[in-house]
Amino acid sequence: MKILIVGPSWVGDMVMAQSLFMTLRQLYADCIIDVLAPDWSRPLLERMPEVRNAIAMPLGHGQLDLNKRRSLGRSLRQAKYDRAYVLPNSFKSAIVPFAAKIPKRTGWRGEMRYALLNDIRVLDKDKYSLMVQRFDALAYPADAALPEKLPSPKLNIDNALREETLSSFQLKLEKPVLGLCPGAEFGESKQWPAQYYAAVAKEKIQSGWQVWIFGSQNDLPIADEILSSLSEEEQSSCRVLAGETSLAQAIDLLSVVDAVVSNDSGLMHVAAALSRPLVVLYGSTSPDFTPPLSENVEVLQSDLDCSPCFKRECPYGHSDCLKKINSAEVLAELKKVCVTASN
Repeated sequence: MKILIVGPSWVGDMVMAQSLFMTLRQLYADCIIDVLAPDWSRPLLERMPEVRNAIAMPLGHGQLDLNKRRSLGRSLRQAKYDRAYVLPNSFKSAIVPFAAKIPKRTGWRGEMRYALLNDIRVLDKDKYSLMVQRFDALAYPADAALPEKLPSPKLNIDNALREETLSSFQLKLEKPVLGLCPGAEFGESKQWPAQYYAAVAKEKIQSGWQVWIFGSQNDLPIADEILSSLSEEEQSSCRVLAGETSLAQAIDLLSVVDAVVSNDSGLMHVAAALSRPLVVLYGSTSPDFTPPLSENVEVLQSDLDCSPCFKRECPYGHSDCLKKINSAEVLAELKKVCVTASN
């Protein structure tokens, strides 16, 4: 069976989608899976053994361009896919499988795409409360009960490429490494304050650790704020990698850290898929929808009436859902996951 999956457009969602890929390989052992997704996702897909090919979607998030989508679909007809699974709920995401004339096209009911999909599912949000459940449910007949335990994403790492990355950034593993992921593309309402991250970094550096700060170019201001909060001596044990690494390099470097503290972000899901000991801070979002899919994880969130609000900025301007989680709590949870990892 040849399967085309139209993948999501966010790092964390793409990581969670691997659970569907793994489920399909369990159900159809010899199936071939190709994934149509933004080209930035290639480093993730290349580290998922279930995926044969990553096919670059030439259009950016939000771009319609019907002609390009139809043309891409027609170019895929020669692949003779048997099934397509469309993970986004948008109208435009279903155009390519339809134009490719894939016989069975499965997805959740979304933006007026009845003519494009011929296996349309109606989502019961109570039955499938987690995003990963909503992905995996598409592999089974409509309204089927899911297995109690779904496959957890697991990224493969090429040791030679990892060593090359460590060498190129002149990073050493002589001290244990704490990875910090202080950014979040969603917005400030998901970002634990920089001074709190700095307090955790300071404590770990003073106890003999080194700290690597991960993120995109957009996360460089908060990374620099964390660094500037440290003494000159402490800064010598802290490396800002935000804005310096590609996604592929960030994945390989995260695979060697001894523990991670992160907001609810794409890199958090990457760290979970690498089975890193992990402490996650939730503010405006909820672990009841997109939890880290890993065993050795501790989740912290404030018990406030206004949280989770799922807003990009705090509606009340105080961000207490994150500010009320102090660094001492994070350090205590960090100690737990590190002890578990050593046992």
